[in-house]
Amino acid sequence: MIPVIVVHGGAGHISEERVELSRQGVREAVLHGYRILQRGGTALDAVEEAVVQMENNPVFNAGRGSVLNELGDIEMDAIIMDGKTLNSGAVSAVRRIANPIKLSRLVMEKTNHVCLTGHGASRFAKAMGIPEVPEEFLKTDYSRMRWKKNLPPGSNPVQCQMGKMGTVGAVAIDAEGNVASATSTGGRLNKMVGRVGDTACVGCGAYADNYVGAASPTGCGEEIMKVTLCRLILFHMEQGKSPKEASDIALAYMFERVQGFGGVVVLDKTGDWAARFNSKQMSWAAAKDDQLYNGLYKDELLSMPIRKTF
Repeated sequence: MIPVIVVHGGAGHISEERVELSRQGVREAVLHGYRILQRGGTALDAVEEAVVQMENNPVFNAGRGSVLNELGDIEMDAIIMDGKTLNSGAVSAVRRIANPIKLSRLVMEKTNHVCLTGHGASRFAKAMGIPEVPEEFLKTDYSRMRWKKNLPPGSNPVQCQMGKMGTVGAVAIDAEGNVASATSTGGRLNKMVGRVGDTACVGCGAYADNYVGAASPTGCGEEIMKVTLCRLILFHMEQGKSPKEASDIALAYMFERVQGFGGVVVLDKTGDWAARFNSKQMSWAAAKDDQLYNGLYKDELLSMPIRKTF
């Protein structure tokens, strides 16, 4: 199997001054994941590393750079799924964790559970030796500005097209033909305390199955949950649709039924892949056959050879 990895850095509207930062961020993330695949590493390791890179990048709404909730605090969700076993791990409403995706993988590998939330997730992180970071480290001037801007009465912070939605994610297939998916987010802008969105839910925020493929979404979380977007895409792929066709059908259904905006990165068990969205923009990048692909606008597909070192 020829290894493939595809990542996204969030769907919605990306302000002009952040466009190139977003492009660069997804390119760097996909290259880090692709290097793991080139060395014979697993799809799980590749998607985890790609997401870690974006969690560490304050441009994205995940890890450092996460949006603030209604009280001005950060609560994050993340999920990872192994297509070989259908095992998955997730965390929700976690605080003071630099890389929630790493904690999600520990939930998958070290517990009998699928998802841990809030205080329980924090206790587990301490037990696993994951250090807490100051919440101020995770906050950025940009996230504080957006929080304050959406505080006045009459503002609509949950409107999906307001600002960059920013959830990050990755899908990959390795040389052994195993697929994996990972997603991480700071959630909705000015969300209620304790809100859990689609990211932490299997079939909504991620899905991976060696028999079919893998998907990772971004966008309006509640609407993604209503249609179980990732599993819906894989259902259409099971019916013979390509990743592109399945993604477009599922996104159109989400908009028709619940007026949901968003995007997805998807690949099937053969390594065919797609990055599709019905929002204004979505930053994404893919790597296959030593070729790097990148886009941000509708039907945009930039490509370039991957250098041997970066």
